[in-house]
Amino acid sequence: MNRINLLDEDTSNKIAAGEVIERPSSVVKELIENSIDANAKNITVEIEEGGTSLIRIIDDGDGIYPEDLKKAFLPHATSKIKDSEDIFSIKTLGFRGEALPSIAAVSLVNVKSRIGEEDFGRELIIEGGVIKEFKECGSNKGTSLEVRDIFFNVPARKKFLKTLSRESTLITDVVNKAALANPNISFKLYNSGKKIVHTYGTDDLKDVLRTVYGKNISDNLVYFEKIDDIITLYGYIGTEEIARGSRNNQSIFVNGRYIKHKSIAVAVEHAFKSFSTVNKFPFFIIFIDIYPDLIDVNIHPTKAEIKFTDDRIIFKQVFEAVHSALKEKVFSNFRLPEEKINEDISFKIEELKLDIKQLGDEKVALLSLEKKDRLEVTLPLDLKNEVVRDPTNELIKETSIPFNVESKDEALTIGKTAKFPPIKLIGQFNKTYILGEYDEVLYMIDQHAAHEKILFEKYLKNIENASLIVQPLLIPTIIDLTIDDYANYEENYDVFKTAGFMLEAFGGNTLSLKEVPYFLGKLDPKGLFINILDDLKNLGTGKTVDVKYNRIATMACKAAVKGNDSLSEIEMLKLVEELRYIDDPFHCPHGRPTIIKFSNYDLEKKFKRIV
Repeated sequence: MNRINLLDEDTSNKIAAGEVIERPSSVVKELIENSIDANAKNITVEIEEGGTSLIRIIDDGDGIYPEDLKKAFLPHATSKIKDSEDIFSIKTLGFRGEALPSIAAVSLVNVKSRIGEEDFGRELIIEGGVIKEFKECGSNKGTSLEVRDIFFNVPARKKFLKTLSRESTLITDVVNKAALANPNISFKLYNSGKKIVHTYGTDDLKDVLRTVYGKNISDNLVYFEKIDDIITLYGYIGTEEIARGSRNNQSIFVNGRYIKHKSIAVAVEHAFKSFSTVNKFPFFIIFIDIYPDLIDVNIHPTKAEIKFTDDRIIFKQVFEAVHSALKEKVFSNFRLPEEKINEDISFKIEELKLDIKQLGDEKVALLSLEKKDRLEVTLPLDLKNEVVRDPTNELIKETSIPFNVESKDEALTIGKTAKFPPIKLIGQFNKTYILGEYDEVLYMIDQHAAHEKILFEKYLKNIENASLIVQPLLIPTIIDLTIDDYANYEENYDVFKTAGFMLEAFGGNTLSLKEVPYFLGKLDPKGLFINILDDLKNLGTGKTVDVKYNRIATMACKAAVKGNDSLSEIEMLKLVEELRYIDDPFHCPHGRPTIIKFSNYDLEKKFKRIV
């Protein structure tokens, strides 16, 4: 065994920095928490190159006493607690005294601070943990701290950082979470001089939600709350319309601290599923206020995890609060308007008539319900499957790409080998399975899985050969994204473009979807794009472009395939013939079988004709 060494301060600080400061967003989180603890009402964050070259935090808080400025960068120096007893009743976001020395150990730091009683401030310059200069300076009340060239002396750590856009997104997420937890504080975030986030400190959580997540999400939220002697919890749960395929839009705050807690998330999701028919994860933001001595936040240096004295009580309270709010929302949809509840009225339809009238060149259905007032609802009606126009004379058109039964796709068969023999068609079962036979073998083909796999392989090959055909949408679809989703789209811009999805920036975090792959036909373009985006996000970083194309093709083809279609004999023959020549006709894009075979021996054994 080697001899035991006592590590010097520089080495121990770099080790501590490895736990506390994982990336630029960790620096932003720690410094913002210090500003909040200092009672700041305005916090400005400026970054450049994803925070790797510059992070600047400016606040108007209490400031740091001149004699404490150097001391603040010593290990375990903190103004938040005094002794071990204070650990069991933490009321501040910071308390460990590790953030500032850890940051200073791996970067170039310049800090200026002034308290209200002083006429001027103090400036401290530190390089790699070594104090270079300490002097008087002009400064506003509060603290301004610059962090430059993070990990300049730990190059191994720098190699593990993500792309600059991803690091910027992580910082944006940190600022957004802080803004949500502190609606009474105005936050600003500038990325290379461009304003990314601006909340106004109105103390109205709904204002911050709208700023962070956009109008679509803020308009589809249900408020919930529950108060008792031990715990107070409140927040918002999203409706089915804004549920997503990932858990990225879920936030939990305990005593103002953003945390991750599986039990709380499961409680909310269980309550949501009681009233939901979609297999997606709900949007939610929940705030829990509890006595500090009933939780333990001193688990990990990042303080992202906490322990409750009794998780079961927390689960029960959260579930009941969300469940009650959603139940009230559901039943309120069946109630009479408030002004009608106390009126003794009977509903009588004096006249109900449906007239088809000629208005200019348009055929319009007029539904008029007459009582005290006349109510008219005008609807476009396509009586002869003609082109339909709405009352503003705008063309309404839906493009459908039917299964082509006449044209031959020679590219599928030329130079290729059939993967199974030409079967003799028997018929269709339950509008789902094609039955056929060959050489005393019964074939059952899942027509929808087969069609999906044919489209899947065609789509991938068209992407590979750059021969993809796109169809313009008659009316572009406007898609509002969160900042995180928009950054994820930017990372995968070339992937989407090559896959046939043409999107353009539409201001802020909004996109305009103008073109989709030709084979999709009728679809929900917005829903498909969001689902693909969630799927790519769940893949994580580091996946190859081929893997991403595969995932996009899988979801796009699933959206294109329709269920329970009655097929003619010609359509079934066409489908089976195309299936024979694709690369893998035996499995759908999800890995499930498309074809099942039963030999004559298998069938006779089932009927007990043989033993």
